[in-house]
Amino acid sequence: MHSSLSTRDLALAALFAALISVGALVSIPVFGPVPLTLQVLFVLLAGLVLGARLGALSVVAYIVVGFAAPVYAQGASGPGALVGPAGGYLVGFVAAAYIVGSLAQRSQAQTLWPLLGIALVGLVPIYAIGASWLAWQLHTTGFETVVWGGIVQFVPADVAKGVAAALTARALSSLPLGLPALSRPR
Repeated sequence: MHSSLSTRDLALAALFAALISVGALVSIPVFGPVPLTLQVLFVLLAGLVLGARLGALSVVAYIVVGFAAPVYAQGASGPGALVGPAGGYLVGFVAAAYIVGSLAQRSQAQTLWPLLGIALVGLVPIYAIGASWLAWQLHTTGFETVVWGGIVQFVPADVAKGVAAALTARALSSLPLGLPALSRPR
């Protein structure tokens, strides 16, 4: 595997950074300071179709754009958003895209159930890093705040996003797009 990125690679990473930004536009307030968004769908999909390196790069690009542009949830921007209560979820997105991408590349899964399993594994770093950061930011270890407010309330919607990501990746795998994590060796 070569280390340089092609123009196509950069364009794919930019496309997914834009999709994650669009996912942030759907922001539904729930219990606590972290809203429910569609970002997780595009983070998981980035890993499934772009692989570890490009998937993580797309999330990093999204975060960097957010330093200057209001692309984070609820129209937030700037480094302050990264150190706020939702900052851990943004960092968790990078880890999730990388892990999902790595698993997708290794397995070369192209059917629903393996893709769904890989997508759902991606929720673990999002919740682990996000809820830990949330607890630290709010100076609490209270179950209701950390576990309910940082994880449990998001699980049903995030599982649905994992299903949507797996279905989309499965559909894309049948197209001759040459997407990194979905391409079979010839």
